[in-house]
Amino acid sequence: MIPFLALIRKDLKLFLRDRRAVVVGLLVPIVCGSFFGYLFGGHKGIVETSKVPVLVMDQDESEISRALVSELAAEKNLAVQQSTLEAARDAVRKGKATAAIIIPKGFGAEAGRALFRRTTKPEIGLLYDPSHNVEFSMVKGILTGAVMQSVSREMFRGRSGLEMVNQSLVQLENADLPPDDKTALLHLLTGVKEWNERQGNSTTLGGGLSTPYETRDEAITSGKNVEYNGYAHSFAGMGVQFILFMGLDVGITLLMLRQSGLWQRLRAAPLSRATLLGSRAISAALIAGFILFVLFAFARLVFGVHIQGSFAGFLGICAAFCLMTAAFGLMVAALGETVEATRGYSILATLVMVMLGGAWVPTFVFPEWLQKLTVIIPTRWAIDGFDGMTWRGLGFSSALAPIAVLLLFTLLFGTLAVMRFRWRTDE
Repeated sequence: MIPFLALIRKDLKLFLRDRRAVVVGLLVPIVCGSFFGYLFGGHKGIVETSKVPVLVMDQDESEISRALVSELAAEKNLAVQQSTLEAARDAVRKGKATAAIIIPKGFGAEAGRALFRRTTKPEIGLLYDPSHNVEFSMVKGILTGAVMQSVSREMFRGRSGLEMVNQSLVQLENADLPPDDKTALLHLLTGVKEWNERQGNSTTLGGGLSTPYETRDEAITSGKNVEYNGYAHSFAGMGVQFILFMGLDVGITLLMLRQSGLWQRLRAAPLSRATLLGSRAISAALIAGFILFVLFAFARLVFGVHIQGSFAGFLGICAAFCLMTAAFGLMVAALGETVEATRGYSILATLVMVMLGGAWVPTFVFPEWLQKLTVIIPTRWAIDGFDGMTWRGLGFSSALAPIAVLLLFTLLFGTLAVMRFRWRTDE
C-alpha cells in the first residue's frame, strides 16, 4: 500500500510542479464554459439573438403594401431594408441577407378581393439563403401575420378597402354563384361596407385581424423560483471535454515512458502491474476531480450555478466520470503503437465523444436517430447526469444510471488496459 500511495503522490507533485500547465488546464475550460454559457442564455436562459436581415421590394406601392412593409419593419426579430430586385438577389447569394420579399404590382387590390372571395390570390416572391432554413421559416411566419393585419385593416377601415368592397358588390350581381352563397356573401360585404363607413377616421380597429390567442410561457426547472442557468450545461460540457483531454495526455505520457524503457525497469521492482497502473489511474482521477471542483466552484461564485438536485448524486457522477477518464487514458497507453499515431487517433475519438455527448450543444437538437445512438457514448451520460443534478434538480435516483454506466465503461477500459498493456516495446 505504501508504494501505491507513493506513486500517486509522485504523479500529483509532477502535475502541480508545472504551474503554467495547471493554469492553462483550468483557465481554458473556464473561458470556454463562460462563452458557451452566454450563448445558451446565461442565468435566465434568455438568448440574445441577432435580427434576421431581410430585404423588401414594394413594386405595388399601394396602401396595403406600404402597411405591410411597415408591419415587417416594426417586427423586433427582423432587420428590414428596402432594396431593388438585382441588389436583393446579389445580397442573398452572398449571404448578406437571409431572405428577400418581393411585393408584386397589384398586390393590394388582389389581396383585398381574395380576403372575401374565392379568386386568384397574389403571389409574394421570396428569395432566401438555403443555409438559413430555420430563419427563413420564421420570416414566412412573420410575413403571414403581417399580411393578415395589413390587408384586414385596410379592408375594414381604409379608403381603398371601401372602394374594393363597392366593386365586389357590383361584381357580385353578375357572379356565377349558387343563390344561397351569393346571399351570404352579399350580407358579409354589406356589413363590411357599413362598418367601414361608420369607422371613418376611428382607430378602434387599427390593428386589423390578428392571431386570436396569446401564450403564457413557463420554463420548467427544478423549482418554482429556480431559473434555468445556461452556464450549468456549458461548464459541465467544457469540464468533460478538457478532462478527457487530460486523460488522453496521461495515456500519451505512459506510452512515452513505456517506449523509453522506464516501465521495464519498474517491472524489476517488487511492484505488480495492477499497482503501477492502478496508482496512475487514481492519480489521474484525483487530478480530474480537482479540475471539476475548480470549474464548478468558479461557476457557482461567478455565474450562480447551484447543485439544485442531489449533492450526493453530483459527487457520485463526478467520481465515476473521473475514474472513467483515468481508465480511458490507460487504455490509450495500452493500445497505442507510436506516440504520433496514437495522439491522432485518440484526439479524433475524444472529439467524437465530446461532440456526440452533447458537450458543445445539447443532444436534444440532434436528429432522433442520433439521439438514440448517443446512449452508447459515456460522455452523454456524464453531461446528462450533471444537468440533472444542477439546473434540473433531480434526485439521487436519477444519478444512479449515469454512475452505473460510467463505472461500466471504467471497468471495460481498465480491463482492456491491464490485459493489453505491454511492458516492453518488443512485446
